[in-house]
Amino acid sequence: MQLVIITGMSGSGKSTVMRVMEDIGFYCIDNLPPLLIPKFVDICEHTGGSLSKVAIAIDIRSGDMFSEINAELHVLKQRMQSQVKVIFTEASDEVLIKRYKETRRRHPLYEKTNSLREAIRMERQLLLPLRAYEDYHIETTHLRNAQLGEEIRDLFLEKPTDSMLVKVMSFGYKYGVSSESDLVVDVRCLPNPFYVPELKNHTGCEACVQDYVMQSPDSRGLLDKITDLLDFLLPLYIAEGKSQLVVAFGCTGGKHRSVTFAELVGDALREKGYRVHKLHRDIAKERSV
Repeated sequence: MQLVIITGMSGSGKSTVMRVMEDIGFYCIDNLPPLLIPKFVDICEHTGGSLSKVAIAIDIRSGDMFSEINAELHVLKQRMQSQVKVIFTEASDEVLIKRYKETRRRHPLYEKTNSLREAIRMERQLLLPLRAYEDYHIETTHLRNAQLGEEIRDLFLEKPTDSMLVKVMSFGYKYGVSSESDLVVDVRCLPNPFYVPELKNHTGCEACVQDYVMQSPDSRGLLDKITDLLDFLLPLYIAEGKSQLVVAFGCTGGKHRSVTFAELVGDALREKGYRVHKLHRDIAKERSV
């Protein structure tokens, strides 16, 4: 298994890191007491690979239990070696103070000091020994959330395109427009196989329907323009940190033209290395004439 321990200063971006780790396929646990880490690792190793990528956030919210973290990290590093990585995030005092004032949250150590600046100073002292175990040190003082997310994806993804799932779906307008869609393309303007008796009971998943739809120059031209648009847009969405993009194609009944385009576009995106999930929402519904 691959285990990532995320720790660092409160307010330095650990929550953002955890969200990104979850988006790229890690099973994430926030604020796990250090003494429970070895037991949880044991559980993961006996799941048959279903929990092969795990991220755990640990910080001073654990209270007195946090004092065990150094010993547990030492054991983990010896036991798992390169399978465990530690990310340490921090930011300058002034930026941390500003972030706490903007969010109106209380620092975990504030009640012990009654001073935000003193709480930050105390936390730095408590976290100092962890620096010996860090594999990645990330200074977030001047980073936007999107930039921090990009840095995490660069560390843990083999391909940048893995960071976003592209859901390509078809639907029928007669059953309602898909409300989850980010981009909607209406293909009702294209030749309709429904009115061809030998094609009526087939779907856009089949070659006979796809061939009929795509024999039209308008269909081929639209497909080219859609793929060109997605070639331009998808890298921009990935750079912005979007974890899922839903591209929906709609026709009258959601069985022929929209399915054809969802199939062809989905296959084209997979060939380019994107993670793609294809869904045909209304393909099995009966359509009255």
